[in-house]
Amino acid sequence: MLLPEVSGVITAAQIRATADTIVDLQLPSGMIPWFPGGHADPWNHVEAAMALTTVGLLAEAEAAYQWLHDQQRPDGAWHQYYLADSIEQDKLDANCVAYIATGVLHHHTITRDDGFLERMWPVVERAIDWVLDLQTPRGEIRWARHADGTPWSFALLTGSSSMCHSLRSAIAVAGQIGESRPDWELSAALLGRVIREVPKAFAPKDRWAMDWYYPVLSGALSAPASRSRLAARFDEFVIDGEGVRCVSDKPWVTAAETCECAMAHLAVGEIDIALALFAWSHKMRTESHDYFTGMVHPQRVTFPADERSSYTAAAIVLTADALSGTTPASGLLWDERALPVLIDLPGSDARAGEPTH
Repeated sequence: MLLPEVSGVITAAQIRATADTIVDLQLPSGMIPWFPGGHADPWNHVEAAMALTTVGLLAEAEAAYQWLHDQQRPDGAWHQYYLADSIEQDKLDANCVAYIATGVLHHHTITRDDGFLERMWPVVERAIDWVLDLQTPRGEIRWARHADGTPWSFALLTGSSSMCHSLRSAIAVAGQIGESRPDWELSAALLGRVIREVPKAFAPKDRWAMDWYYPVLSGALSAPASRSRLAARFDEFVIDGEGVRCVSDKPWVTAAETCECAMAHLAVGEIDIALALFAWSHKMRTESHDYFTGMVHPQRVTFPADERSSYTAAAIVLTADALSGTTPASGLLWDERALPVLIDLPGSDARAGEPTH
């Protein structure tokens, strides 16, 4: 299998070595924790599984998806954080639950394994239906439920942007399995409209970089709006030569957010910026082929101290694929053409109503 590589930045052999660090962390159950002895969450677990699929480690990727299959609650959700033999945090995060659709579509796009798709379709369907029970009539999706089922009172822009992408992935999975879910199409369109038009629908998190670039990856914004959004706060969030700050007023750069931001710039055709950001992320590569989660500047002190996370390694692998166009799924996370477009809604009354927070 041809592996991703980005000339002058990272070789195919280095990509495989980085993917192997994810395998080294994977437990016999299939769970992929953040770091040795750490917890796993469904979103980052799926991201790690996608990285394994990208380099052809299919048995390991399918073990990761089987773990999600086995851990899914009867209502379709997963808890926030899992340890090897227990639940660490029992909250139910809608964004984390929805991301299974993206992972399943990614795996099938590369493998064309219809049996895998058929096994995972009920898992995706239950998960997405659970998520959409948290959608308000206006369209935003509340962040989470307590374990007893009580919904949280507010929505988040980053999470909703990721869920918009996951809903589009779910619609694609449904189509491939021969199912029609017009209710999902309507929900995705409503969510996309709120992302575009109603910033007050979301709890204020303007300091966080993901609230800046994630709407670009949602598929909800036009190309001009996406370019303007990225340009408006680029100097606020990007430390030249180092990467993307996690929070605008702190000098902490993370490799994963730098990679995600690179894909956002790739989405608007700013390839030179995307390549530069990706190259900077490799300043956090270690001799063991994994990556420090983040670094504080100008001291160049790792933070959290010495943490090397599976999701950071996964972000590197997936961004290398995005930039190189190596696998059939290389555009899935950033190219609007890779997923069903949001349907048009008549009128524009999404500004009506009060914010949820």
